[in-house]
Amino acid sequence: MKKTVISLLLLLIFSTFGFQCSFLERTENEEVDFWENPAQLDLDEIKKRGFIRAIVDNSSTSYYIYRGRRMGYEFEMLRNLASFLDVRLHLIIKSDIGEAFQLLNQGKADIIAMNFAISEERKKYANFTAPLGSMGTVLVQQKRSDALTEPIELEDKTVFIQQDAIFKSQLCSLQRNLGISFSIIEEKGDSDYFINRVVKDEIQYTVVDKVVALVNSTYYSDLDIQMEISPKEDVAWALRKNSPLLEEEINKWIKSKDKTGYIRTLYAKYFQNTKNSYFRTTSPFSSLAGNSISPFDDMIKKGADNLGWDWRMLASLIYKESRFDTTATSYAGATGLLQLMPVTLERFGVENPNDPMESLMGGVSYLKYLDKFWRERVPENNERLKFILASYNVGHGHVLDAWKLTRKYSKNPQIWQNVAHFLKLKTNPDYYKDPVVKSGYAKGHLAVNYVDDILILYDSYRVLIEP
Repeated sequence: MKKTVISLLLLLIFSTFGFQCSFLERTENEEVDFWENPAQLDLDEIKKRGFIRAIVDNSSTSYYIYRGRRMGYEFEMLRNLASFLDVRLHLIIKSDIGEAFQLLNQGKADIIAMNFAISEERKKYANFTAPLGSMGTVLVQQKRSDALTEPIELEDKTVFIQQDAIFKSQLCSLQRNLGISFSIIEEKGDSDYFINRVVKDEIQYTVVDKVVALVNSTYYSDLDIQMEISPKEDVAWALRKNSPLLEEEINKWIKSKDKTGYIRTLYAKYFQNTKNSYFRTTSPFSSLAGNSISPFDDMIKKGADNLGWDWRMLASLIYKESRFDTTATSYAGATGLLQLMPVTLERFGVENPNDPMESLMGGVSYLKYLDKFWRERVPENNERLKFILASYNVGHGHVLDAWKLTRKYSKNPQIWQNVAHFLKLKTNPDYYKDPVVKSGYAKGHLAVNYVDDILILYDSYRVLIEP
């Protein structure tokens, strides 16, 4: 009993005050076997399914939403990579590095797009791309008269860091080299989270990548980021160890982008243009600082209630159509937030398409009409939504043709994936001249991509913006 009490007291002490390096060494997790036997999945399987799954975190330097638009250094890099591989990009948002490595090795993700310093420990669990750049790490603290100026002054202090990041080994190395002792507490959360805690005076010290610290110091003027913890070292993305073809293609892409200066230009956009970074990351229309997508969110919520939709889905459709520009006009003459054609404007009583509320409600009326059209043919709500979106883009006549072709070829016409297959075939005369087809030729693949784009954007809004 006495031993149990002592053990519980020690656990409570270490949980409260953090661990020194001697207590931080991890033991092997014998229960998890996917580290030694990762999922068998390489570039050919990724190309076959048509998209690559990448893990990013929601931070000022990786990925975020600004005025409805997806932005971030890693995001733009990944979007370019996906285009190079001729696949679509699906993002998984995680700040927990340990969980990210698990998803990678389980085959639920294909790449971890975080700037990893390559260590021997990490090489046990993943391979790494060619270097994408180099980063150093710094201590973040508030500007005060007693602010630390030398690493040796960390003696007896407590430093909070991101769990499973390279910062732990860097701080432990510092302790060994200087012969000092201080506590290190690892918690879940990204670098922005820990910097915000320093700003709010919830913690005194954290360690982050220097470029992340520089970006944050632009809009938090009371941050001191002068103390270097570790000098610059190469950083890269993580891949499964058994994905050699994917690794080869990504390295080929990195080499080509290095030659063109693309990576340097993108780096400057997010890490050196501090004024733009400040406005993007502190705006109420940023997923980093607020919970709004556009100036029209209240209107969109009313329209979504009328439809019975999640308002973020309707916002995704509006962004795809007009990027929230009330004066947008397409080459075909579609106007307003929801880009309605003149005949649709007249049909649903929209007199001023540049009036955001009028345009929005006209579009909502049209979406309700499409919902009614498909309701009996596709009773399941989530599947029917995809039919509605495709119909909004290419017209319900073309989607109905694909629905009929699906039924003719003995596939389930209530499943969007089946109908999408035949919609893409409407460029082929063997299909668009079929007797069941009434609306003729269509670039159906564009409508299928349109649906995918909106669903991918909605997934980002759903994760980053509260209902």
